[in-house]
Amino acid sequence: MEALKQGADALFILLGGIMVLAMHAGFAFLELGTVRRKNQVNALVKILVDFSVSTVMYFIVGYAVAYGTSFFVGAETLVARNGYELVKFFFLLTFAAAIPAIISGGIAERARFWPQLIATAVIVGFIYPFFEGIVWNQHFGVQAWVKAQTGAEFHDFAGSVVVHAVGGWIALPAIILLGARSNRYRKDGAISAHPPSSIPFLALGAWILTVGWFGFNVMSAQTLDKISGLVAVNSLMAMVGGTLAALVAGKNDPGFVHNGPLAGLVAVCAGSDVMHPIGALVVGAAAGTVFVAMFTLTQNRWKIDDVLGVWPLHGLCGTLGGVAAGIFGSTALGGLGGVTLGAQLIGTAMGVVWAVLGGAVVYGLLKATMGLRLSQEEEYDGADLSIHNISASPEREVNW
Repeated sequence: MEALKQGADALFILLGGIMVLAMHAGFAFLELGTVRRKNQVNALVKILVDFSVSTVMYFIVGYAVAYGTSFFVGAETLVARNGYELVKFFFLLTFAAAIPAIISGGIAERARFWPQLIATAVIVGFIYPFFEGIVWNQHFGVQAWVKAQTGAEFHDFAGSVVVHAVGGWIALPAIILLGARSNRYRKDGAISAHPPSSIPFLALGAWILTVGWFGFNVMSAQTLDKISGLVAVNSLMAMVGGTLAALVAGKNDPGFVHNGPLAGLVAVCAGSDVMHPIGALVVGAAAGTVFVAMFTLTQNRWKIDDVLGVWPLHGLCGTLGGVAAGIFGSTALGGLGGVTLGAQLIGTAMGVVWAVLGGAVVYGLLKATMGLRLSQEEEYDGADLSIHNISASPEREVNW
């Protein structure tokens, strides 16, 4: 029976890893559909190569930083317990690799290729797993200190803060250091619109992410005996809450409608295991509204050229989710309890500060040493031709 349980747990978390791996296709197509046609190939290549670099760095360094487990032992040791530690690594890797995938959408259309890969290596190798280890592996006694101060540990079941807020807040310094795309904001005060190149591909990306998210959230239980139907239903309710709120706040704009469910799912990750479904619906709706309002504000008022809106979507909605877990997870609002608002405020603030500092240092150093941005001519031609020497849809075929 023990061997059967170990095998079932390994299969359970492996399936979760595969579902979250599929989400990276969602990141790719969401970016592809949002950027202009001359940058579509670059979107696809970046996500795949970033994932590959993330895998190597998390295997060699990052997983050890977060969990103290090294893979530099014999294969006989690695396959103990049906290889559960290996598939757990695979599952958690897909979370870690989401960080550069998030950042990619914010810096799209004008970022150089190789400096971003270096940033990916540092972020996934150290910056992300350092905070991951604090929250999910009790490093440095931080969780014990938070519990002593507030009566509960910081609760982030599936990564509203650890993954999404950290990714979104790392992206913000990178976006600011890069600057806006050429001619996006003109000297006369006019704003040049860069509409999505393909609503169907944008929608496809959003749907892939939405479906994979149920692996992201539900399989965060990590063992079969801890699986929770509450997590699944809360994820569903937050998804539809975000969609409907974005529909109304975004005035039927399809870009907002398809990012709305993602905003809701980002926000519900932290408390999906303790909220009541009605609370999850409210949190999702709040996140959808926040995304639309803050995307519009950052793009049009503050003139921060965050192409996919990753700071509002992941940074702010992730922050909202971290705090909301302490409110809607309480028994007073129908939740399971075991959370406090104080702990959620402290843990969320730690994640935001760490991410901003990490992003500023990494991208600041890269800008000072290698440069982050394509030349004006390369940006005009588009990243596809400038970096990859091919466009997504060549206008003429070569006749042999």
